[in-house]
Amino acid sequence: MAQLTILANIIAKADKVELVKAELLKLIDITRAEEGCIDYVLHQDNENPAHFTFYENWASRELWQVHMDNQHLADYMAATEACVDKFTVNEMTKIT
Repeated sequence: MAQLTILANIIAKADKVELVKAELLKLIDITRAEEGCIDYVLHQDNENPAHFTFYENWASRELWQVHMDNQHLADYMAATEACVDKFTVNEMTKIT
């Protein structure tokens, strides 16, 4: 199984930045404890505070997919419904 890197970009609505940030922060400890999680680091853009990026490394795509099906992500989605303008996920493979 090949390691998988994820870049997840979340753009919060301007009036929901703090709510989205608080909900994203709730994901960190529980996700870091999941099987296969190597790194799970949240970033916030210095010029656009509504833009958040998770930089994630997983032992395999299969273990990342287990993560994506976990209840804490469903809870995050419910808590931030209608609070996010854009959400993209890039699955990446490390070259060097």
